Amino acid sequence: MGLIRRMHLSKRHFEGRKLENLVENQTTYLAQHAELHIFETHQQAEQVLLTFNEPILASMIQGKKVMHLRDYDSFEFVPGESLVLPSNEVMCIDFPDARRDTPTMCSAMAISEDKLHEVVMFMNETMPKVDNKEWRYMDYNFHFTNNAGIYQLLQRLFFLFTENHQSKDYFVNLILQELIVRVLQSDSKNRYLTEALNNKTDTRLGFIIEYIRKHLHENLTIQELSTKAYMSESNFYRVFKHEMGMSPVDFINQERIKLASALLQNPRNKIKEVFRKCGFESRSYFNRVFKKMKGISPREYQIQQTQIIH
Repeated sequence: MGLIRRMHLSKRHFEGRKLENLVENQTTYLAQHAELHIFETHQQAEQVLLTFNEPILASMIQGKKVMHLRDYDSFEFVPGESLVLPSNEVMCIDFPDARRDTPTMCSAMAISEDKLHEVVMFMNETMPKVDNKEWRYMDYNFHFTNNAGIYQLLQRLFFLFTENHQSKDYFVNLILQELIVRVLQSDSKNRYLTEALNNKTDTRLGFIIEYIRKHLHENLTIQELSTKAYMSESNFYRVFKHEMGMSPVDFINQERIKLASALLQNPRNKIKEVFRKCGFESRSYFNRVFKKMKGISPREYQIQQTQIIH
């Protein structure tokens, strides 16, 4: 398990909001291009329906929901995760753990379609995709884990929406633009990974991602990968970072740590064997990257996983 980034609401929210309903009590904050809705549920409930007439970015703050959505099996929605929903999408929600003293809390940020189109146009003009693909805002449900960048932007927006500042709309607009870019990059990354996993890659970048995942144990260089993508090193690095939201080196390390995590779940695998199988040249670098991504050392992780199994 990686680091769980739990979000927090400002003291200003709790001081100003009114509790009028035990199920999905709603507090709304307005800005020029978006609305932030904070929902709190203080008792167990099932099959609560909710819909918005604008695209939504929902993020869990506290507790757990069970979501029932179009094109998805039912799934648990927990802190550290977000969910993109197109306009007029019906959510059916269960609240199995909600209590008066431990309410389930979630944000839903409604973003104007004009703002979304503005950012997508900006991305297509300034950071074009390869192979004549275009950025577009998704018209489907997208459930994902917040990365550090998205987490920090959401926390900043929680503060800005509740702040009574004369430049509030300007500040929100700046952060909102970056948030949209990062969410679209997360969606792009997820699509490439899914296609690579299912052997359905039909793009140069998709081919490179599939190649990386099959050769994690080898020494992978930007020069080699850019050559295989038929791109210059500088253009490859730029396109990769734009479409994946991270550098090629960071992506390679992320995939190597995923592999290492799976191998460390077997107590018979020695750490010195694991880091070599995952393509790390030194144990110290492996330890440093692993702890940065997982929050604990490889040894602590292996002990933890052994205790879970037994």
